[in-house]
Amino acid sequence: MSIRREIEQAEERLRQAILTSDVARLDELLSDTLIFTNQDGVRLSKPDDMAVHQSGLLKIDRLDVKGETIIRVLDSSAIVCVTVELAGTYDGNAFSGVFAYTRFWHHDEDRWQIAAAHCSSVSEDGRTDG
Repeated sequence: MSIRREIEQAEERLRQAILTSDVARLDELLSDTLIFTNQDGVRLSKPDDMAVHQSGLLKIDRLDVKGETIIRVLDSSAIVCVTVELAGTYDGNAFSGVFAYTRFWHHDEDRWQIAAAHCSSVSEDGRTDG
């Protein structure tokens, strides 16, 4: 199987894990050294990110890929850029929006894991909000 196809499958497993708050699957997909910068510029570690799913505060109802997913393979790593329409609730408060994600996947211990990720809120036309 090509590395590109492996990354596509890992991205889909991530999408499903987020939709179902599958913390066991997220634990497999996220590196222990994860650095995730969210849409507010806050840097989160793997335990920070996992805690939101474990607590039940975050419920994702929709996570739909919008447009082209860009995958760049770099030896034992890959960069993924994807835009998604996201909707759900956090602590009972509804939210929705369009977000651009950049993820750095690294192949380690016979599996792909996300070592770093960044999220930005974007407008409907794909431009960064702000």
